[in-house]
Amino acid sequence: MSGEPLSEQEFDAVADRSLRALDRGINEIPDGVEADLQSGILTLEFEDGTKYVVNSHRAARQIWMAAERAAWHFDYRPSEGRWVAQKSGEELWSALEAVLSRKLGRAVKLAR
Repeated sequence: MSGEPLSEQEFDAVADRSLRALDRGINEIPDGVEADLQSGILTLEFEDGTKYVVNSHRAARQIWMAAERAAWHFDYRPSEGRWVAQKSGEELWSALEAVLSRKLGRAVKLAR
């Protein structure tokens, strides 16, 4: 599948798998953040009440992340099996680890 857009079903499947994996990884972080996945929306809540959101956006076939007063739009690259931000080239897991590390004040590595 080179350059072909994902079908709605393919997108839903890969986005759901990715969000579930992120939810599991974040919930394994000891202290400081809790993750809740509902209807394709992964909400991360910190002890100070701050919330970050990672969600699937079917119409755009993207995963969107809002954190630190910024937004990322990740496209799935089937040949690489990863989500990459259009503007920055950042990979979803790495970008999320970076914002979590900054927010929690310690290095965060998510189990993949």
